[in-house]
Amino acid sequence: MASRKASQPKRDSGDKYSILLPTYNERENLPLIVWLLVKYFGESGYNYEIIVIDDGSPDGTLEVAEQLQNIYGEDKILLRPRATKLGLGTAYIHGIKHATGNFVIIMDADLSHHPKFIPEFIKKQKEGDYDLVSGTRYQGNGGVYGWDLRRKLISRGANFLSQVLLRPGASDLTGSFRLYKKAVLESLVERCVSKGYVFQMEMIVRARQLNYTIGEVPISFVDRVYGESKLGGNEIVSFVKGLITLFATT
Repeated sequence: MASRKASQPKRDSGDKYSILLPTYNERENLPLIVWLLVKYFGESGYNYEIIVIDDGSPDGTLEVAEQLQNIYGEDKILLRPRATKLGLGTAYIHGIKHATGNFVIIMDADLSHHPKFIPEFIKKQKEGDYDLVSGTRYQGNGGVYGWDLRRKLISRGANFLSQVLLRPGASDLTGSFRLYKKAVLESLVERCVSKGYVFQMEMIVRARQLNYTIGEVPISFVDRVYGESKLGGNEIVSFVKGLITLFATT
């Protein structure tokens, strides 16, 4: 694994990036995603911290995170666990409270989002001074790999329906790989009422309402290698309910 003591190019921009990693039963994936984050941030020279928000995983994810903290240092790996599974939206709210960077990156910990795209996010943000940059699977050379036809149809259908009803000004409303100015993210979180997967969708809708600028970077989304997908019937029903609520209130 990469060492935190390895020589790294230094950026003098003064920016710091806080990466929020909500986890639940990700003991196999966490070492890999952390290693990749350390690698790409080390190569880019940007200052960073990784905040792991574990929701009481029964598979020992927190114990693995503690080992990673010993390897890379407490200044780079921050552990902010919670006792039980409380949802994705509240995990981000919890993580923001402990973030010391002026930018916050949210992404999945299951290797669906590859850290190699983060330098492109940072470059895009700086080019247009965007308030947020969102990864998109539906523009340019973006795409989805490893999903069966059913999963692809659900995702495409959900995104299409969201576009028609909400007109968010972004091509991938249901994605969850994004970079925010911290102050912007805090402002959006204060206004969001959704939980779970709908939270990501509402964040973009609220950003449009508040006239925040949105940049996009094409990404490749790859289905998880280890563990099981957390998308089930209950999540689909919650998404539909949330979509209807947002349509009626925005």
